[in-house]
Amino acid sequence: MNAKSQPLSTHWADIAADKIIRERGDKDEYVCASGITPSGTVHIGNFREIISVELVVRALKDRGHKVRFIYSWDDYDVFRKVPTNMPEQEKLATYLRKPITLVPDVLGDEASYAAHNEKEVERTLPIVGIHPEYIYQAENYRSSRYAEGMKTALVRKDDIRRQLDAHRTTALSEDWWPLSVFCASCDRDETTITGWDGDYGVSYTCASCGNEETVDLRTTAAVKLPWRIDWPMRWSVEGVDFEPAGKDHHSEGGSFDTAKLTSQEIYGHEPPVTFQYDFVRIKGGSGKISSSTGEVVSLGDVLRYYQPEVVRYLFAGTRPNSEFAISFDLDVLKNYEDYDKIERNYFNKPENPKKLKKWEKDARVYELSQVEGVPASLPYQIQIRHLTTLLQIHSGNVDAVIEYLGDIPEADLERFRTRAACAWHWVQDFAPEDFRFALLNPEEEPFALSDSLAAAVKDLGSLAKEKLGDIPEKEFSNLMYDVIHAHGLESSDFFTAVYQALIGKEKGPRLLNFLHVLGKNTVVSLLSRY
Repeated sequence: MNAKSQPLSTHWADIAADKIIRERGDKDEYVCASGITPSGTVHIGNFREIISVELVVRALKDRGHKVRFIYSWDDYDVFRKVPTNMPEQEKLATYLRKPITLVPDVLGDEASYAAHNEKEVERTLPIVGIHPEYIYQAENYRSSRYAEGMKTALVRKDDIRRQLDAHRTTALSEDWWPLSVFCASCDRDETTITGWDGDYGVSYTCASCGNEETVDLRTTAAVKLPWRIDWPMRWSVEGVDFEPAGKDHHSEGGSFDTAKLTSQEIYGHEPPVTFQYDFVRIKGGSGKISSSTGEVVSLGDVLRYYQPEVVRYLFAGTRPNSEFAISFDLDVLKNYEDYDKIERNYFNKPENPKKLKKWEKDARVYELSQVEGVPASLPYQIQIRHLTTLLQIHSGNVDAVIEYLGDIPEADLERFRTRAACAWHWVQDFAPEDFRFALLNPEEEPFALSDSLAAAVKDLGSLAKEKLGDIPEKEFSNLMYDVIHAHGLESSDFFTAVYQALIGKEKGPRLLNFLHVLGKNTVVSLLSRY
């Protein structure tokens, strides 16, 4: 679907891209932004903002525009709370009220706790085809890149206070300052600004260690703007054209409302085009995901069970302002099946005009779901339920499954291996107990059955030896029912006995198909023991 030669699709990313072009005018380059404080594990809810921006970036590029996609690590923020999933809690607690870039990495060997969280994301995003330009705000503040922006805030202090007070129930005090200071002696932000010389000099005292000094905004690494002023200041510095925000920021009087005023009136920058995105929940979870508590699911966690294209599909196929849940139960199978369906349909474009509209909508979702471009033809597909059966038959050995299937094109092997690994992880970690199975060892004592059931199972083994795989499945089914009737059994009792003989459980995959997937040798080796 070439956006340069066709009308914009109705997909929300294309609609957002069109709005950006209309409102910002024709530009040589559009700047799209996202960012977060790496105060804990960057969770799948945070990822919703990242991929929402990336999808709009793709939509703009599909229109033939140059786009700069920036991702800001707000790593000069204060370490306010020790996440509950972190080791060495007492050690981390000694770094409270310091910049998170000074907190040690207790999980690895990165330069800091913040860097650990950043690098984890930076390693993972390319897997789903996301490649932003990273900006590290601690570096920017420490290099005094924002000295002029901070001075502007001081000059316009009263105007900024008016803007903030308009959305507060309690007015800011007269001695409020639009800056925060990390003490140069103890690194904590428990400081009070005591004066400003009208230029670049700012004086402060520290309640934590008693330090007093005057610093120069052009050379100090200690001073920064608070969030509600920092955000619009950076919009002006980077020339941001588009940035979405969560519904908490978009609430009336929230940070986006005040940031728009500050951007326009203080920094002379038209606030970016935006939209609101809703929360992502984990099915069965207690509520909104939070980094500070440590009770989170990361993108890496999700990729353990979902192949990258399916992860992108879940977000590309859902409007940003709709809350939805990432599922790890049986819905995983449905999500794969839904993705496979739109993939098949993409390569089967209908001629019927009535069906074409629905096809175009799904086709755009499919295009945006791809990691690095749309395949030239329909990739190899395997039904996810069938794959989980094969993996359990082969005890998770992907190579054995590939050998069994025997028809996977070389070009699709890597994608197949990724899906197989995800499917096996899901079977091990989340599949319901009645979904899981393992073949019994034919060298060990068989599962105990009544005499009549054992005789029927033995006859099925003989039938399998003679006919399984050599005659059509329906014909084999008729002969199997002849065995059931010959022994005067209820089919449900017979099926239970066969499952018990094969996997030691009362239920399993659809029996007739299961027998054919197992193959003659395996079925005979297990059933002929009776």
